[in-house]
Amino acid sequence: MRITVFAVGRMKAGPERELADRYFDRFSKAGNPLGFDFQGVSEITESRAQTVDLRKTEEAARLFEALDAGAGLILLDERGKALSSEDFAGQMGRLRDEGKRQLIVAIGGPDGHDPRLRQRADLVLALGSLTWPHQIARILVAEQLYRAATILSGHPYHRS
Repeated sequence: MRITVFAVGRMKAGPERELADRYFDRFSKAGNPLGFDFQGVSEITESRAQTVDLRKTEEAARLFEALDAGAGLILLDERGKALSSEDFAGQMGRLRDEGKRQLIVAIGGPDGHDPRLRQRADLVLALGSLTWPHQIARILVAEQLYRAATILSGHPYHRS
């Protein structure tokens, strides 16, 4: 399953990017034997439209362009479902085992996700009930992807 992180907003060089890249690199190596082919991060700039609804619509259109037919979609949203790391790993494994050839994990812009994306998503996931800056959300996603791979492979990184 090809996995891409789709992010509205760009991450500048610095310690946050280095940490996210470190976990993405770990995920790429740990996930490959499990059938997870990490394709990288696809960044788009935030929409400059005049209204919140138009900004969400424009950003969603870019994400829909990246989605193959039948692809898996996980949206990050503070109003989503809070899962344990084990349950998140289980969702990743389930999507892979169902034959999804592509999975996109989407980090929305400051205005959130368009309702059409929420309807299309296989999972709307909260990283807790707090609101996180884009850079930290990306680090958390990278780490949880790596953690999911270690859980599914039985690696001792995850101890609960």
